[in-house]
Amino acid sequence: MEDRIITYGGQAVIEGVMMRGQKAFAVAMRAPEGNIVIHTEQLANVYRSGITKIPFLRGIILLWDALGLGMRALTLSANTQTGEDEKLEGPALYLTLGLSLTIGIGLFFLLPAGIGGWVEHAAAQTTSALWIGNLVEGALRLIILVGYIWSIGFMPDIRRVFQYHGAEHKTINAFEAGAELTPETVEKFPIEHPRCGTAFLLTLVLVSILVFTALGPMPILWRLVTRILFIPILAGIAVEYIRWTANHLNNPIVKILIKPNLALQLLTTRPPDREMLEVAIASFQAMRKAEDEIA
Repeated sequence: MEDRIITYGGQAVIEGVMMRGQKAFAVAMRAPEGNIVIHTEQLANVYRSGITKIPFLRGIILLWDALGLGMRALTLSANTQTGEDEKLEGPALYLTLGLSLTIGIGLFFLLPAGIGGWVEHAAAQTTSALWIGNLVEGALRLIILVGYIWSIGFMPDIRRVFQYHGAEHKTINAFEAGAELTPETVEKFPIEHPRCGTAFLLTLVLVSILVFTALGPMPILWRLVTRILFIPILAGIAVEYIRWTANHLNNPIVKILIKPNLALQLLTTRPPDREMLEVAIASFQAMRKAEDEIA
């Protein structure tokens, strides 16, 4: 079976959509003047290297590259709206990416770990002390994730990004169903998609709850260190899980397993209008055309 998780992916950006294939990616954006601006570029060779065949390792490397690619796409879309030509690449790109990851790790991993450690210490005299700290940590991590996504959804600019996110999903769903890629047709397809990045985030959090609870209690310093060291391992597991479910969507058990992932996407997607669908379709078609032109 074709490995679809590598073949096609995407991301909503500011007034646009980025679509990624196996050889190229395209970013289509609605410019302030109303026209659609398209940027295409060849992907790094890592997407076609032997690394993509190595379980767990491939997830970590491709995830890191995807984060950099997503940051670049966001920069391109922001520049289109402001009319600036400044590029975010090289050291500047990875410095920005590193800073973003540091804030994310602090908020979603270290903060819950610190609070969980405090709870564990406070409950040290009880029989439940062995597990309660890790369970509290996991619950907090899930609450922070859902609460963060829910709260930013009220911002008008983010709401439009979530609409473009819905347009991205509908376009890929339509393509995978073999439908004609027109706004009128694409509009009829589901707004959720099982390979969404939102699904990855929820899977990562749920896996972390299982893994960290199994580790049991530990000193606070070692607790914080393990939360950082285990991130690549957790990411690798989450990617492999998403990959497995994506290739077994007709399995009744898999359909049940992915329900939480699809439900969370109700917070990160909004119904797009037809102009947004035009942008998503333009991005997908540009990406496909660029792939055909690469030897």
